[in-house]
Amino acid sequence: MARAGQGGGRGLARVAVVVRAGAAPLWWLGLLAAGVGALVPGLTGRRIGVLAGAALFVIAVPLVAAVRRGRYAALAGSATRAGRYDVLQDRAVTLRNWRRGHRWWLLLAFLAAVGASFAVPAAAGLLMAGCAVGLWLKSGWIGRREEADGVLLWVRVDRLARGGRPAGPAVGSYRGTGIAAGDAAPGGARRKAAAPA
Repeated sequence: MARAGQGGGRGLARVAVVVRAGAAPLWWLGLLAAGVGALVPGLTGRRIGVLAGAALFVIAVPLVAAVRRGRYAALAGSATRAGRYDVLQDRAVTLRNWRRGHRWWLLLAFLAAVGASFAVPAAAGLLMAGCAVGLWLKSGWIGRREEADGVLLWVRVDRLARGGRPAGPAVGSYRGTGIAAGDAAPGGARRKAAAPA
């Protein structure tokens, strides 16, 4: 039986939590960049910029949601049972570690989106927001698979050290636990507290 805890370099992080870790910062930074960009006339004008951004949003959502699904499915299908001494990393720790490791990339993406508004207002910010929605949809897809299989999927923390990609080439396998393990629900959202009897 795996043990719950704060997690360590050799612990396990929830796959769905890692997938959705970038969604909230991308969403809010994207909306902020789009809002700032809407104040700038840009080379194309605001109307064209917002329309282009809306098109990029619509394209990004299904694209991000679908990318590497085959790899996720293959890893999930071959997942092995978590060991007795595996340490399950808390949801908050996983989110904090991912966001800390990617903070400079997120900042650069925001600055690039704001800078791009001088050419095409709001477009890049809406693209970022579309990527965020795609990540939420992907984590939801993982959650539905977890519920159907009755297994929560975990990835070794040390495999996320470079890049933080839960289906990247450094990840050779997933571990599985019962559906009630850890503090995150299927799909990686915060687990709701049980109602009092």
